[in-house]
Amino acid sequence: MDDDSGSLKILIADDNETDRMILKAIVTRQGHEVVTASDGLEAVERFIEDQPELILLDALMPNMDGFEAARRIKELAGEDLVPIIFLTSLKEAESLAKCLEAGGDDFLSKPYNRIILKAKINAFRRMRNMHLTLQKQRDQIAQHNEHLLHEQETAKTVFDNVAHSGCLDSPNIKYLLSPLAVFNGDVLLAARKPSGGMHVLLGDYTGHGLPAAIGAMPMAEIFYALTSKGFTIEEIIKEINSKLKAILPTGVFCCACMLDVEFREREMKVWIGGLPSCVLYRSETGECVELASNHLPLGVLSNDQFKVKMQVFEVSEGDRVFMWSDGIHEARNDQDVMFGEERLMAVFDQCKHPDQLFDSIHDSVESFLGKDKRDDDITLVEVRIPNQVEVEALPEEFIDISDKGPMDWFLDYRLNPLSLKYFNPLPFVLQLITEVPGLRRCSGQVYTILAELFSNALEHGVLKLDSDLKKNPQGFSEYYEMRSKRLENLSEGYVNFELNHIPTETGGQLTVIIRDSGEGFDFKDKMGSDDKQYCGRGIPLISSLCRSVEYRGKGNEVEVVFEWHYQQTGS
Repeated sequence: MDDDSGSLKILIADDNETDRMILKAIVTRQGHEVVTASDGLEAVERFIEDQPELILLDALMPNMDGFEAARRIKELAGEDLVPIIFLTSLKEAESLAKCLEAGGDDFLSKPYNRIILKAKINAFRRMRNMHLTLQKQRDQIAQHNEHLLHEQETAKTVFDNVAHSGCLDSPNIKYLLSPLAVFNGDVLLAARKPSGGMHVLLGDYTGHGLPAAIGAMPMAEIFYALTSKGFTIEEIIKEINSKLKAILPTGVFCCACMLDVEFREREMKVWIGGLPSCVLYRSETGECVELASNHLPLGVLSNDQFKVKMQVFEVSEGDRVFMWSDGIHEARNDQDVMFGEERLMAVFDQCKHPDQLFDSIHDSVESFLGKDKRDDDITLVEVRIPNQVEVEALPEEFIDISDKGPMDWFLDYRLNPLSLKYFNPLPFVLQLITEVPGLRRCSGQVYTILAELFSNALEHGVLKLDSDLKKNPQGFSEYYEMRSKRLENLSEGYVNFELNHIPTETGGQLTVIIRDSGEGFDFKDKMGSDDKQYCGRGIPLISSLCRSVEYRGKGNEVEVVFEWHYQQTGS
């Protein structure tokens, strides 16, 4: 409809029959349909029955005056725009203002000027058409928004099934994910390693909502797939960084913190890029050790520039690692004051009960912000070092014994200096072994055996590192710095795997022989190492998992036999 054309249905309400007939004649000649009423009460009734689009309403009428009629009509119209033009002989400013206060949109003084009346009707028709257009656009936007939210909720369900398919429900993890939108710019992943340890990753993408979460899906897929196959934390971080660098647009990246915790070895590696520094809380002393953020975020640098140097710490049962996104540090209250690091660390100083630390941090932030006062995603995570009973209680995967795969095979596999420097053989070897039907359920035990044997061969045999360095917490960093330097400069040496699997009536027998080019060691001295020490626990652990463990020669060749059964795991 053109703004100044088209017919309107107009209600004329006036107790004076002459005025009513004159207005009807003028309005009808202008091409509009007319409905009439003789008082305010009848005007309300005509509005309900005929739904006029514009009303010419006398101010002073019997039964119900125009002011009350206008209020009722506006209430009945709701969101619809039904312009009301008061017909009045009133001249005082207060009386005219009363017309507008009652719900009128304009007024027309008697006697009526047909030119002015036509102009007012055309003006309100344009306004009404604009209002109808806005209503339609609003409804379309609301419908589109509802559709978009439904799509996001569906996508989030898929995302959660992938991103949260790990072990976030483990009893040693507490977490809070408080997003601003359906999707969260923060991502939290946790997965058990084949060795029985755990990888935990907290990521904070730039922005909020769906754009911020766009990189979380490939990150989660890489994290879970590589962790389950036994890849190291360094390899996983590099792969995630490479993927994000390739797919994320310029200006979008992921600040992250990743933990690699070995429960049996009581050892933790930490990588932090872009996130605030985290805290390692010592359960025995109450000491808070800062885990410094010393790398750039993921997805910023290419892999040839990307650094994966880890911080290494000795940990004890009951120790806790606290990680958080910058939504906590940068949370602002009504006075536009940030929560800040000082307030956060004060919570650690004031809380005397480790079990209450997580809730104390959460309560402190909520109290500082007040109700519904947030401008960023907020994520808080606590990872506790579990006791041995909890570690052993981790569930194992079950594989149907009818699965097909290799049963009787032999592999001779040797890694020379270049391979030892840049390649981790454990995921490859573990993948081969767990192709055996039924053996995948023992992948954790097999990985632990392989990891201990390979680590000993590489670090103590080829690299000639002294495990006594790890007898105290201070020696951990020195040990791993020395390992990194010697591996980087490695020019000779080898580690050789011999794997032989034969089926049995109840399962199978896996024989592993590992040789290295080192000078050997006094393995008899390590066979009874105290489990309370930070080093020398590998041989007793392997012995507990295998049917037999035999060191030969100088100690640089070891043969282990692992037996498994369809109905039960174990050696």
